[in-house]
Amino acid sequence: MDDSAERPAKPRKTSWKKDPEAVKENILAIATEEFAAHGLAGANINEIANKTSTSKRMIYYYFGDKEGLYCAVLERVYASLRHGEDLLDVADLDPVPALQRLIEATFDAHVNAPHFIRLVMIENIHNADYLRKSDIVPKLNRSIIDKLEDVCARGKAEGTFRKGTDPLELHWLISSISFYNVSNRHTFSTSFGKKLFSKAHQAVLKQRVVDMILTAAIIDHEPTAWN
Repeated sequence: MDDSAERPAKPRKTSWKKDPEAVKENILAIATEEFAAHGLAGANINEIANKTSTSKRMIYYYFGDKEGLYCAVLERVYASLRHGEDLLDVADLDPVPALQRLIEATFDAHVNAPHFIRLVMIENIHNADYLRKSDIVPKLNRSIIDKLEDVCARGKAEGTFRKGTDPLELHWLISSISFYNVSNRHTFSTSFGKKLFSKAHQAVLKQRVVDMILTAAIIDHEPTAWN
């Protein structure tokens, strides 16, 4: 007896007809997890399609191919990180608290974006070949430099910032420490224990980062004492 008639039919993935933008966002969210976990080579389009609300055919329709999807994922994670920075309004703050706020926000943004960290690590393995194809990411990245340029200019004008303080160098310093805190968490904690990665100690480390950057940029800054 053929019992196929008794089995419930598998739901058809037709929601793309009703809300294509939501479907694209669903694809990108799943693809972000897959690429972050397995890299470009290891991620599987069939697996991504199986986890989404649409089909493999529609993934290709929207993104062209696997590399097109990967590039879209990169742009999405950069946009998410930079959007949070764009929401920071530091123009009305004095230069020192403005810089402190940007440092803290960058540190927290990296902690809260492990997929971003993993994807940037993967893209560095590819020598940024795919990121280089993006016309969007350079524009996204410009916003944080603009904020730092404004803060540095105001700080130098009022005599609180050192004359040689460079916005791009500041961004490199802030980002490098914030990135390492997440990218090397597993290897560091395996080698030295998990003490630094408790919620309480992450707050301490964030203050240390603030002190390091402010000491480098600001004349006569007194860092928080080590107890």
